[in-house]
Amino acid sequence: ELGWDAQSGEYTLPDLPYAYDALSDVIDEQTMRIHHDKHHAGYVKNANAALKQLEAIRLGSGDSGLLQHWERSLSFNMGGHVNHTLFWTGMAPEGQGGGGQPVGNLANMIIRDFGSFKGFSDQFTGAASKVEGSGWGWLVYEPIARRLMVLQMQNQQDMMFAGAVPLLGVDVWEHAYYLKYQNRRADYVNAFMRIVNWGEISR
Repeated sequence: ELGWDAQSGEYTLPDLPYAYDALSDVIDEQTMRIHHDKHHAGYVKNANAALKQLEAIRLGSGDSGLLQHWERSLSFNMGGHVNHTLFWTGMAPEGQGGGGQPVGNLANMIIRDFGSFKGFSDQFTGAASKVEGSGWGWLVYEPIARRLMVLQMQNQQDMMFAGAVPLLGVDVWEHAYYLKYQNRRADYVNAFMRIVNWGEISR
């Protein structure tokens, strides 16, 4: 599975599904390299480390007084790993799967739940642009009412309710955009919409 090695029992850093410079009109190559090879790789490493420490506690060789610490570390770093794995696959070069609007069932659900694609897009970009501090903007599926929602996420895991199925996420940590956009987060988020891989989000 993407991001997981069943043989070793460890999470792994997935390769990007495109070249580092493939999205350069929106996200520059240097940012992609640092973001994927350093930040995402760090979440993978730290998630695996937390799991090993929790296993040691279960087996009696670890410090049970650190259970809360390692659970928090697992939540944060697994959030980082899952979020980024979805982030990479949720984008594609403009004109090669990226951009435009969704079709089919997803398009119908967006119209039903947001009134129009523009209604969704305005709420999504506005929410992502206004995340307090570091975090994400997400389009999620809520399975009880079977509807779509837009959520803000702080850090890598806070403010996402249990059961929400993440579909489309935009990373608004500064490391995701600062080299190209500096403090112009809204410009980055609006440009991001040009490279959304709606075929993958629909899948």
